[in-house]
Amino acid sequence: MADTTDIKNGQVIKIDGQLWTIIDFQHVKPGKGGAFVRTKMRNVVTGRVQDKTYNAGAKIETANVDRRDYQYLYQDGEDYVFMNLDDYDQVTVSGATVGDAADYMLENQELTIAMYDGNPLYVEMPPSVILEITYTEPGLQGDRSSAGTKPATLETGKIIQVPLFVEQNTKVKVDTRNGDYLGRVS
Repeated sequence: MADTTDIKNGQVIKIDGQLWTIIDFQHVKPGKGGAFVRTKMRNVVTGRVQDKTYNAGAKIETANVDRRDYQYLYQDGEDYVFMNLDDYDQVTVSGATVGDAADYMLENQELTIAMYDGNPLYVEMPPSVILEITYTEPGLQGDRSSAGTKPATLETGKIIQVPLFVEQNTKVKVDTRNGDYLGRVS
């Protein structure tokens, strides 16, 4: 057990048997009345975001979530197989748990998996990855970066929007949080 003064971003807490990750928090001390802590939390399983307010000093139940570095090995049907980089043990994670991270994963890529009681909760990707464009329509003479966008298929199969001047077989940096094009990589 901890109290609201121990809250920090990224911490996992338990509320009514469910795990929630703290996205953002704010200690508020109004001029009149007692202090309180305003939090924004995401449900680890469903991804639902919720706001919750606690009185200052209120007790909260923290969850001991183990985050470890893994290497993505291969896909086995609907599941994904990862190898622990410390002890070389392999773990199989369901496609539902991997979620949108699968759109940006390449074999042998390193990422973080959060485990609770030996069960994988979610896969944490780096904020951006470098991927190659396998297909896009050719650009036209005079296309500029501010002219617009076109769809492009990445080597993982994910389709993103890129500027008109980007060509096939170009390596691009992609934001894993929202799928935005961040730039070309030479």
